[in-house]
Amino acid sequence: MTLPAAPMPKPPANVAPYVEVLGADLAVIFFLSFGGAELYLADDPKGRSKLEALVGNDLARAMAEQAHRMQRRVPLAKPWTAPMLAWQGHATAEIARRLHVTDVTVRGYLRKFGPQADGKTRPWTT
Repeated sequence: MTLPAAPMPKPPANVAPYVEVLGADLAVIFFLSFGGAELYLADDPKGRSKLEALVGNDLARAMAEQAHRMQRRVPLAKPWTAPMLAWQGHATAEIARRLHVTDVTVRGYLRKFGPQADGKTRPWTT
Protein backbone atom coordinates (compact mmCIF):
# COMPACT_ATOMS: atom_id res chain seq x y z
CA MET A 1 0.00 0.00 0.00
CA THR A 2 1.35 3.42 -0.96
CA LEU A 3 0.98 6.05 1.74
CA PRO A 4 -0.29 9.51 0.80
CA ALA A 5 1.87 12.59 0.42
CA ALA A 6 -0.04 14.35 3.22
CA PRO A 7 1.76 14.35 6.58
CA MET A 8 0.87 11.69 9.11
CA PRO A 9 -1.64 12.92 11.72
CA LYS A 10 0.25 14.14 14.79
CA PRO A 11 -0.68 12.24 17.96
CA PRO A 12 -2.16 14.15 20.90
CA ALA A 13 -0.28 14.28 24.21
CA ASN A 14 -2.07 11.30 25.79
CA VAL A 15 -1.27 9.11 22.77
CA ALA A 16 2.24 10.37 21.95
CA PRO A 17 4.19 8.14 24.41
CA TYR A 18 2.65 5.01 22.88
CA VAL A 19 3.38 6.22 19.33
CA GLU A 20 6.98 7.10 20.24
CA VAL A 21 7.63 3.60 21.59
CA LEU A 22 5.59 1.49 19.16
CA GLY A 23 5.62 3.56 15.99
CA ALA A 24 2.42 4.87 14.44
CA ASP A 25 1.30 1.72 12.60
CA LEU A 26 1.74 -0.62 15.56
CA ALA A 27 0.22 1.99 17.89
CA VAL A 28 -2.99 1.93 15.84
CA ILE A 29 -3.18 -1.86 16.20
CA PHE A 30 -2.35 -1.54 19.91
CA PHE A 31 -5.15 0.98 20.53
CA LEU A 32 -7.64 -1.15 18.62
CA SER A 33 -6.64 -4.16 20.76
CA PHE A 34 -6.11 -2.62 24.21
CA GLY A 35 -7.90 0.75 24.16
CA GLY A 36 -10.05 1.31 27.24
CA ALA A 37 -8.46 -1.48 29.27
CA GLU A 38 -6.21 -1.26 32.30
CA LEU A 39 -2.78 -2.52 31.36
CA TYR A 40 -0.01 -3.67 33.66
CA LEU A 41 3.42 -3.13 32.12
CA ALA A 42 5.88 -5.59 33.65
CA ASP A 43 9.48 -4.41 34.04
CA ASP A 44 10.70 -7.90 33.09
CA PRO A 45 8.12 -9.49 30.77
CA LYS A 46 8.24 -13.29 30.63
CA GLY A 47 6.59 -13.88 27.26
CA ARG A 48 3.13 -14.85 28.49
CA SER A 49 1.15 -11.63 28.08
CA LYS A 50 -1.16 -10.59 25.27
CA LEU A 51 0.84 -7.37 25.05
CA GLU A 52 4.02 -9.30 24.27
CA ALA A 53 2.19 -11.43 21.73
CA LEU A 54 1.23 -8.24 19.90
CA VAL A 55 4.34 -6.06 20.21
CA GLY A 56 7.14 -8.45 21.19
CA ASN A 57 9.37 -8.61 24.26
CA ASP A 58 11.64 -5.67 23.38
CA LEU A 59 8.78 -3.22 22.81
CA ALA A 60 6.96 -4.48 25.92
CA ARG A 61 10.11 -3.64 27.91
CA ALA A 62 10.36 -0.25 26.20
CA MET A 63 6.75 0.47 27.13
CA ALA A 64 7.46 -0.48 30.75
CA GLU A 65 10.38 1.98 30.77
CA GLN A 66 8.02 4.73 29.59
CA ALA A 67 5.13 3.71 31.89
CA HIS A 68 5.55 6.90 33.93
CA ARG A 69 4.41 8.84 30.82
CA MET A 70 1.45 6.57 30.11
CA GLN A 71 -1.96 6.25 31.68
CA ARG A 72 -2.76 3.06 33.56
CA ARG A 73 -5.90 2.71 31.44
CA VAL A 74 -5.00 2.69 27.75
CA PRO A 75 -6.72 5.57 25.93
CA LEU A 76 -9.25 4.66 23.25
CA ALA A 77 -7.56 7.21 20.97
CA LYS A 78 -10.40 7.12 18.45
CA PRO A 79 -10.01 10.79 17.42
CA TRP A 80 -6.39 10.07 16.43
CA THR A 81 -6.91 6.52 15.15
CA ALA A 82 -9.60 7.59 12.66
CA PRO A 83 -7.36 10.09 10.81
CA MET A 84 -4.48 7.60 10.96
CA LEU A 85 -6.57 4.88 9.33
CA ALA A 86 -7.80 7.38 6.73
CA TRP A 87 -4.19 8.45 6.12
CA GLN A 88 -3.33 4.78 5.55
CA GLY A 89 -6.03 4.65 2.87
CA HIS A 90 -8.95 2.97 4.66
CA ALA A 91 -12.49 3.94 3.69
CA THR A 92 -14.74 5.83 6.10
CA ALA A 93 -17.15 2.89 6.44
CA GLU A 94 -14.28 0.51 7.26
CA ILE A 95 -12.88 2.94 9.84
CA ALA A 96 -16.33 3.20 11.44
CA ARG A 97 -16.60 -0.59 11.71
CA ARG A 98 -13.11 -0.94 13.19
CA LEU A 99 -13.69 1.82 15.77
CA HIS A 100 -17.28 0.73 16.54
CA VAL A 101 -18.65 4.18 15.76
CA THR A 102 -20.88 5.59 13.04
CA ASP A 103 -19.63 6.95 9.73
CA VAL A 104 -20.92 10.35 10.89
CA THR A 105 -18.59 10.19 13.90
CA VAL A 106 -15.65 9.24 11.69
CA ARG A 107 -16.31 12.15 9.34
CA GLY A 108 -16.46 14.43 12.39
CA TYR A 109 -13.08 13.15 13.59
CA LEU A 110 -11.62 13.65 10.13
CA ARG A 111 -13.08 17.15 9.81
CA LYS A 112 -11.88 18.15 13.27
CA PHE A 113 -8.53 16.35 13.48
CA GLY A 114 -7.64 15.27 9.94
CA PRO A 115 -5.44 17.04 7.41
CA GLN A 116 -6.41 20.51 6.23
CA ALA A 117 -6.50 21.66 2.61
CA ASP A 118 -2.93 22.99 2.94
CA GLY A 119 -1.69 19.55 4.03
CA LYS A 120 -1.17 20.47 7.68
CA THR A 121 -2.94 18.68 10.50
CA ARG A 122 -5.18 20.46 12.94
CA PRO A 123 -4.00 20.94 16.53
CA TRP A 124 -5.44 18.72 19.24
CA THR A 125 -7.85 21.09 20.92
CA THR A 126 -11.48 20.52 21.71
